[in-house]
Amino acid sequence: MRVAYQYVVLRCVPRPDREEFLNVGVVLHCQAADFLAADWSVDAGRLRALAPGIDVDQVCEALTFVDQVCSGDEGAGEAARQSLGQRFGFLKAPRSTVLQPGPVHGGVTDDPARQLERLRERLVG
Repeated sequence: MRVAYQYVVLRCVPRPDREEFLNVGVVLHCQAADFLAADWSVDAGRLRALAPGIDVDQVCEALTFVDQVCSGDEGAGEAARQSLGQRFGFLKAPRSTVLQPGPVHGGVTDDPARQLERLRERLVG
């Protein structure tokens, strides 16, 4: 059975004033399958080429926080205690941090987990 999903690409934006970014992850929400997960990969070399001196560990920590929100881990605080839809709403909301979500996109799939993997491979690398 095919189900609708929504996703956002997570971007590392080291200097928002320059409007340069590097895609580092994807968050996918599928309400019908009760699915919310993130898949990410940080290419430290590419990131440092974009922003010499960036703290790559801090970027990875921010992405780990996204994982925690998706999984409902108590370490992520109040956001992780919400419903899956509310958690996705929290993660897709724009912020003025180094890690920012892109626009929301959608599609249909018969396997949300595999679709998340495909999106990360195609959009992040």
